[in-house]
Amino acid sequence: MSAPEKTMAEKAADYGLKPEEYAVVLDRLGREPTDVELGVFSVMWSEHCSYKSSRIHLKKFPTTGPRVICGPGENAGVIDIGDGDACIFKMESHNHPSFIEPYQGAATGVGGIMRDVFTMGARPVALLNALRFGDPEHPKTRRLVDGVVAGIGGYGNCVGVPTVGGETNFHPGYNGNILVNAMCVGLAKADAIFYSAAPAAGLPVVYFGSKTGRDGIHGATMSSAEFSEGDEEKRPTVQVGDPFAEKLLIEATLELMATGAVAAIQDMGAAGLTSSSVEMAGKGGVGIELDLDMVPQRETGMTAYEMMLSESQERMLAILKPGREEEGHAIFRKWGLDAAVIGRTTDTGRLVLKHKGQVECDVPLAPLFDDAPLYDRPWDPPVPPERLDPGQVPAPIDWTAAVLKVMGCPDVASKRWLWEQYDRHVMADTLADSATGADAGVVRVHGSSKALAVTSDVTPRYVQADPYEGGKQAVAEAWRNLTAVGADPIAVTDNLNFGNPEKPAIMGQIVRATDGMAEACRALDFPVVSGNVSLYNETDGVAIPPTPTVGAVGLLPDYDLLAGYAGLAEGDALVLIGECHGELGQSLYLREVLGREDGAPPPVDLAAEKRNGDFVRGLIREGFVTVCHDLSDGGLLVAAAEMALASDVGVTLNATSPTHAHPYLFGEDQARYLIAVPGDAADLLAQAQAAGVHAMVAGQAGGGRFASPGLFDIALADLRAVHEGWMPGWISRRPMANT
Repeated sequence: MSAPEKTMAEKAADYGLKPEEYAVVLDRLGREPTDVELGVFSVMWSEHCSYKSSRIHLKKFPTTGPRVICGPGENAGVIDIGDGDACIFKMESHNHPSFIEPYQGAATGVGGIMRDVFTMGARPVALLNALRFGDPEHPKTRRLVDGVVAGIGGYGNCVGVPTVGGETNFHPGYNGNILVNAMCVGLAKADAIFYSAAPAAGLPVVYFGSKTGRDGIHGATMSSAEFSEGDEEKRPTVQVGDPFAEKLLIEATLELMATGAVAAIQDMGAAGLTSSSVEMAGKGGVGIELDLDMVPQRETGMTAYEMMLSESQERMLAILKPGREEEGHAIFRKWGLDAAVIGRTTDTGRLVLKHKGQVECDVPLAPLFDDAPLYDRPWDPPVPPERLDPGQVPAPIDWTAAVLKVMGCPDVASKRWLWEQYDRHVMADTLADSATGADAGVVRVHGSSKALAVTSDVTPRYVQADPYEGGKQAVAEAWRNLTAVGADPIAVTDNLNFGNPEKPAIMGQIVRATDGMAEACRALDFPVVSGNVSLYNETDGVAIPPTPTVGAVGLLPDYDLLAGYAGLAEGDALVLIGECHGELGQSLYLREVLGREDGAPPPVDLAAEKRNGDFVRGLIREGFVTVCHDLSDGGLLVAAAEMALASDVGVTLNATSPTHAHPYLFGEDQARYLIAVPGDAADLLAQAQAAGVHAMVAGQAGGGRFASPGLFDIALADLRAVHEGWMPGWISRRPMANT
């Protein structure tokens, strides 16, 4: 006997709508929805599309500033970088798809974030990624790392956009739910930015790009729910990417824009044709009517439901100016893209979908676009741990072993194996990347003396311990990384990755992390112009560590004055900028050497961040300093070791007291930089004193060893072997069973 047909209420639950949300659908329509209408509501009201749990907290972020052209609400943020140029950038997640199908999940994440940028008129010039994986010894981790890295490289390399930076961490908290956050940066002319709002009724709606298939159906809904063991079986909800089609799409889109024929344009990302059509009409205050018979399809017998909810990749939706359809079609033919006029904008304020002569959907746009659920969810205030007294934290028993343990741990060890799979120099404008020893990726603005600096940062263990201070620190570290290469930090994009917001403890993490981020953005004049929220990152009720990733962009007015942390020379003095209190709570030393994850993270003094960063940037801008590294994971010791390895020059640090040396060397106090100056540092120390900035000589460069007298003395070659050996050694191990 066949199973009984499900009721609409039961289908709504299957699609992720709560009973009270389905009741609102009934109220707005005054009737039961059709299957297509229910599908449209379910994806537009999903967490992924509506931000229903986070919108009230996102309003805390500063979003305007003298350089902001367009803040949150469009496909990407836009900032003014002078001379009529604009930078367009955004970060987004592809976490759930990458866990289910790592290659395609990561690849389509790269493709999707590029479309967000070029749909606003920018040519993509740089990619970054922020990756979080589980315990290296977990049976799935190696396969996930291998697939994700191959997907990022495979897509970005084929399209021809350099991947210039990012970060990769490992922690057991990501065993059941990895994070793949992708960021794209593009360049455009400030007077040629394209937006998504349909400007009027009666205009043609044009679909162009790849054909629509059944891949990715309900991908937005899947990304708005927790995982359970075995959810790798959800592969049909993962899209399949074609980077060569994306390259054609970029060129066709930019050429179409140059004709002046485009009235509005939107890429088809999460929720595909549904979100793009609803958002374009909703933002413009018009209606839209589509004839789905006209949609280019690569599979036979597709239903209206499948076409509207498909997340097939490399597709765009444009509203053209009257009579410009043939002009557009000539461009699409030139680039070998499928294209069709599939509808028109209307003055009805409704979404009307027709298929095979039947009206499959006729709903008001307002409930879909403006009237999605908005929750002020209950939250429990996180209780931060007590600060650890550095004097009560044991010193290493074996200093050499401790140094090598930290330098070879998964979070600090070189990721060369990973970034060598990325084309970092295509387009010939990359000045700094993962290989060059700099705290941010740097790409020049072609044909000028300017360059963009780009970075992504967060320290999840800090946020886990104290979401407020951890949120502040994520913003501050991004600001420091831009400063350390000599750039003026301009603006932020973010990717807020958390667990289930319906749990008050998780919602407390979200509330306090965004509080801290907002405070840091205000103090550092660092507005948020775009971003993404990824919630329900849980498997079987176990949430990831809270991970509010901060992507940021800065400007170097003259790229000849670019600093990095390679370039140490014999006899250089290493000067530490910023105060040392020996903050060991949540430090890598504590975790890797002592096997503990406890204590309060280092507090973030935003006034000190601003004061110290402005001072360091001024030194770089004057040409006085060319070697600079910010201090973060592992403190002074790791920063000095990375400088020595990048420069192939030894370093001797001045820390001789075994009882006090470990807080000094391994402490992760914030607002600090390590800079190098030739010979005597007296002039620099005097400048710092005059500026009210704490500075001290921390060591000297020279020889071929990494040392601190009386504590450790390690040949640079041995340090390099440990630092660069972990990842290739780990990835090449025989895969564990059942992977």
